[in-house]
Amino acid sequence: MRSVRVRGGAVVLAVMAGVLSVQAQQAPKVAAKSAAGGKRLAPKFVVEPGWARIPNGWTLGQVSAVTVDPATDHVWIVQRYRNVKKGVPTGPPVMEFDQAGNYVQGWGGPREGYAWPSSEHGIYIDYKGFVWIGGQGADDEIFKFKKDGTFVMQIGKSRSKKSNADTDQFNKPADVFVYPKTNELFVADGYGNRRIIVFDADTGAYKRMWGAYGKAPQDDPATPAAKPTRLLATEFDAKDPGAAQFGTIHGVKVSNDGYVYAADREGKRVEVFTLGGTYLNQIWVDRFCEDNYGDCGTGQTAETVAFSPDAAQRFLYVASVAPERIWVYDRKTLEPLESFGRVGIGPGEFDVLHSLAVDSKGNLYTGEVQDGRRLQKFAYKGLVAAPASPQEPAR
Repeated sequence: MRSVRVRGGAVVLAVMAGVLSVQAQQAPKVAAKSAAGGKRLAPKFVVEPGWARIPNGWTLGQVSAVTVDPATDHVWIVQRYRNVKKGVPTGPPVMEFDQAGNYVQGWGGPREGYAWPSSEHGIYIDYKGFVWIGGQGADDEIFKFKKDGTFVMQIGKSRSKKSNADTDQFNKPADVFVYPKTNELFVADGYGNRRIIVFDADTGAYKRMWGAYGKAPQDDPATPAAKPTRLLATEFDAKDPGAAQFGTIHGVKVSNDGYVYAADREGKRVEVFTLGGTYLNQIWVDRFCEDNYGDCGTGQTAETVAFSPDAAQRFLYVASVAPERIWVYDRKTLEPLESFGRVGIGPGEFDVLHSLAVDSKGNLYTGEVQDGRRLQKFAYKGLVAAPASPQEPAR
């Protein structure tokens, strides 16, 4: 992924109003309003500077992923420990922190029996306590470990020929999630391929796959298509469904009620599916962002998603990388409620926001790559009135 730069420190806070693409089939709806006053509510977060206490004088590499252990609420990261300057001390690629931000343990790296990723990308702890690790360098494997670093299983193996039709092979997978009710592993196979692919989380047996809009994923053509004409924010057609294939499918989560949320970073959207891959809905995320247009860096947006921890998972959080902010949506209606964050290296700002996780108390944790290279905590402070509507500021 290329570094994001925003000229003059400006922060673009915009969303394309009225471009929720709602199809005939929809997830159940519930409004994000209080029972008393009927006001639109959104969660409030306050950054806790210096929350993560990095020991031993270590410097973090790129923090490519963050996850929360559902059993302990401990926060885990995977960091690219080979990305620090020569001679600078750093810790192991996998690190665990307690709720107070204290370092607990770490492990990972090349060992006999498996090939550790050359570029660490994803980390996730499932409901059984297994730790899943992936990579998106010259790597096409996903690894399953115990929390002490004991190797359990590998799915996929690097080889030169790769295709969206493979049922036992990835092409630079970006993210994983295990859905407890079916014990299935959902993989966002998205840097090289363009699909969601599903496996049995115990055996690694292939189950099914799909691409954008629930259609069969396709390999890139031998001759790339011409780049589309650049549009102004006001020139987008609200009825335009977007590209027929995922761009970079970078994040995947499954809600408690069985809906799959797939973040298409390059496609600037989040698509919603049934467990079986039937397309239901999509939202555009900062669709105005274009490569080197205005102040939007790489022009990529929907990096990953997370849910609020209540049983209904009332809120959907989307990390938007080029504008460097987090969007808050009503998960059922997909109505945008609020956004926060901006480009920068100060507390609460982001320099290449890459990963997002939530603990049982509702606190948010973020990881940054490229020049950001840090773990931040945003403490949940309850619900407040949401703005009447997210507005695009004058530019």
